[in-house]
Order: sequence, then C-alpha cells, then structure tokens
Amino acid sequence: MRRFLHSPLTSCILAHPRTVKAIATASALFLLGLAIKPTPRSNAGILDTPATAQKQPQATSSARVLQRQQQVRQIRPDNFDLERFPLQKTNQSHWRHLLWTTAVIEPQEPFVAEALNKILAQTVRPELSDAEKAIVDTAMKVGTQLYLGDPNFYGSIGQRFLETIEQSSNPEWVAVSLSGLAKGGMVATELQRMGNQVKSRFPGWRTNIFLQTTLQEIDDATTPQPLPPLRDLLTWTIAPQQLHLYVLCRPNRRVLCRAILKDRNGEFVKQDGQLWSVPLLLESIHGLGWNFTRGQTPQGIYRIEGTISQHNDEFFRAYGQFPLVNLFVPFEPGAKQFIPGRPGAFTGSLEDYQALLPPSWRSYRPIHQTYWAGRSGRSLFRIHGSGESPDFFSGKDKNYPNSYEWNPTIGCLSALELYSDQGQLLKSDMPKILRTLQTAGGKNFTGYLTVVDVPADSKDPISLETVQSAIASPQARSLHGPHQQGQRRIVLAASKATKKSATVIRQLTKPNQLVEVTPRSQPQPIRQTTETLQPIPIAY
Repeated sequence: MRRFLHSPLTSCILAHPRTVKAIATASALFLLGLAIKPTPRSNAGILDTPATAQKQPQATSSARVLQRQQQVRQIRPDNFDLERFPLQKTNQSHWRHLLWTTAVIEPQEPFVAEALNKILAQTVRPELSDAEKAIVDTAMKVGTQLYLGDPNFYGSIGQRFLETIEQSSNPEWVAVSLSGLAKGGMVATELQRMGNQVKSRFPGWRTNIFLQTTLQEIDDATTPQPLPPLRDLLTWTIAPQQLHLYVLCRPNRRVLCRAILKDRNGEFVKQDGQLWSVPLLLESIHGLGWNFTRGQTPQGIYRIEGTISQHNDEFFRAYGQFPLVNLFVPFEPGAKQFIPGRPGAFTGSLEDYQALLPPSWRSYRPIHQTYWAGRSGRSLFRIHGSGESPDFFSGKDKNYPNSYEWNPTIGCLSALELYSDQGQLLKSDMPKILRTLQTAGGKNFTGYLTVVDVPADSKDPISLETVQSAIASPQARSLHGPHQQGQRRIVLAASKATKKSATVIRQLTKPNQLVEVTPRSQPQPIRQTTETLQPIPIAY
C-alpha cells in the first residue's frame, strides 16, 4: 500500500501550492481511509485484545471534518492549470499530491477532466523527461480509477487510452490502457483486435511482463481456467513448521475476503468451536490490475516475516495504531528466508515457484500472480488497519454495505479499525490478527500467506461452512504430510468482553515437505519506482 497526509489551516495558506503537497502528502501516505460521517455504533464490537485507551486526536470528528475540508479545497481550477503548473521537475510534487487528492475525492469537475485529458495526451510524445514520465504515470493510474468510476463523465480518458494503445512507445502505459478498457466493458472482439495490434507494435511483447500478463488476463477473461480443488490448496504444506495464512476472496474485490490460519503443526486454528476467521478487504482504490504498481493485491504466495511497529502518530491515519504484518513477494529484497533454510529472497524460475504449490494448482495461472508481480517490481505489501473514517474515500459509495467500513489500499490487505467521534477505539481486527499469529507462531512468527479468488455469483464473502467442507473431506486429509500427524492443535479461548471507557460500545459482532528450489533462469531486473515511503515502507 501506501499513503501521505498532513495539512495547513487557513484559506490563504491553502491557496499556496505547497499546501497541496502538505495535504495530499498526508492523504496519500494514509491510503487507508475514513472521515466525515460518524461510524454507526451498532456495528462496533469489543476488542479481542487490549489496545491503547488513549484518545487519538486525528480520529476525532472535528479533526476529520477539517481534514476533509482541506482536501476538497484543493479541487479547484487554478490547481489543475497546466500553464501555471507545467509538467516539469519543479512541479512534480504538486501534481503527485494533487492527483492523489483527486483519487480520494473523485470529483466530477470539467476542469479535472480537461487537465487529465491534457496530461494523458503526453503518452504518445517521444523523449519525455523523467519528471514528465512520473506525472503521466500517476495520471494514468488515477485516470483509470475515474474512468472506471464514471465512464460517461470521464469518457475522454477512454479516448486517450485508445491513442496510447495505437501510438505510445511505453509498453506499461499501453498495458494500463488496454487493461482499463477491458475492465470498462469493451466488447471482446474489439479487445481482441487491439490485442493483436499491440502484439504487432511490440514484437517482443512476450518478454515484457506488463504486456504479457495483460494480454493473458484478457484471454483468461474470455476462457477462464476452472478453479482447482480448494481442499488441495488448504491442506498443502509449503514448508514444515511454518504458519499458513489463507485469504479467500471473490474476483470482485469490493466483496470482503476471509482469512483463516493453520498453525506450525499444520492444524487449522479454531475459536468458539469454529474456524478462526477475520474479514479483510483487498481492493485497490484505483481499480488497477494486480500486475501494475498500486493495483489490486495479487493472488499467490507471500512470505510472512513478523511485524513492523508503529513508533509514533505520523502514520496513524494510514495504518492505525497497531503493528503491521510484514509480507514479501518473490524477488523482493529484504526477505530473510523466503524458503526456510535458504537465506534471502526467492530468485527462482516460474517452475520453482510452481513447485511450492500442490500439484493440482501448479498450472493454474491466477495463483502465479505474486511471482509476476515480484518480477515486475511490486513490493512492500502489508496487513494493517487504518486511522481514517469509512467515508474518507469518495468511491466507497460503490461498495457493498457489508464492506463499507473497510478502506481500500494500493496493494495491501486492509483490516477493520473504527473510532468514535471522540477519537476512542471502538473496534479493530488487528489485535486479533497479531495475537493469533503470535500464539500460533511465536513472537517472531514466520510463514506463508496465500491469496486466492474463489469465483461465485454471490456478493457475500466465502462462507466458513464452504471452507470447512473443503477441509473436512477425506481427500483433503490424505494430503497432510507425516510431520503433521499427532501434533498439538491450537484452539483459541472464546472472546471475553474487556472493560473500556463509556465511549466504547461492547456489542459483539459475528464474527508436504520442503520443496527444493534451484534457480534455473535469471529474473527480469526489478523495476525501480520513483516514490519511496519513509520511515515505514508500505505496499505499492
């Protein structure tokens, strides 16, 4: 994920371009959001583990109203004037932060559409400067979001996508444009025609990850692969004595996902007589595909390695008040041991990655997404909460009612975290997640996360009954390795109400062996991004 956010106060200060940077820096660096509308208290539950009872000043209703007002005031014609702010290095920060604010607000203003139209017209120009490329790149992603949200008002962006496909020499922008038009509902025959045009314009498209994965996605949408047996995935062991966290989603990521956990002995963790489970949202604010920076959370295998602590309130709005769970995709620097006993990142071939999966899943292309995402340079994925209010992001109005209180990200896995108008914590799932991971895996827990979409017509998350049925089948039990037999099973104690201040509502809510990996091919060099996140790096 990722974020930014801070802001001045008076109107005259807000008129200064530096204010755009200050406000959007906060607002972008805090990419998981909440704001204005008070959280419905009937949905607040008790905490599973104690959290600080200290009031969070940035979560009070007055602070959120002020923050929103400051954001909205940035959406005005003079800030989107390309004559006043031409696309050059001195204005790069202005456009980066203003475009983030645009993503948060999703305004329907003619001057916003006009500015984006002019910026995206630059995709066909040769020899852009680095600053121009960075601004256009951000505009492509925010433009995709606005086009998918309202293709009628922002229809000019679709036209720019067509021009980009026909004329741009930048393969990533061509791929983003093709993907955006596909997600926007373009007819299959026209997509096929444009796909053939792209292959003709880029003879080496198979060696470019953005083009190759986008074209494959379009083909798979027409003739999707059937989902392999879910029981095979859930009962498989990537490596012994490791946690295995599974996040089961719907292809429509506006629907909540469901997380379940196996302990280091290969037993599923249970609580209150059923599978331990936590809802998470894996939706990209931009609606981008998983193969692009700031896109959806990819399906596939991630390495889990402990947590990143929050040392101060600087990133409270972005991540809430709790530590973040640290995740790594293949090829991402920083992993201590992606494969236990093998120091460093995963650097093998696709075949090596497939060997980490059960045999029935190895040829299922969607589960390879983390491999290709890592090859393309995506990184810094986390599981975290949010200090923003549920209505901070305007596009949330399109979400289903049962997922509205979770906030989107730009790649991370979003956990629920709600505050009262007085800034007191009402409900958070991060304590439950952290406590369970430490109970099952120790203080410095390690293991694997597997994300997978389970297709269904339903707008509801996958049910625990469906998951339990897959796990309990005789075929499933046969996949357990010998190291899992006769081991201790972790069963968490039932939740107990914890005394809190009077502002906190206390209503309960529903809640085979190690694979040897030998590199056989050199990965594509990891693409360096122009933006860095300090001091807490969070997913791209």
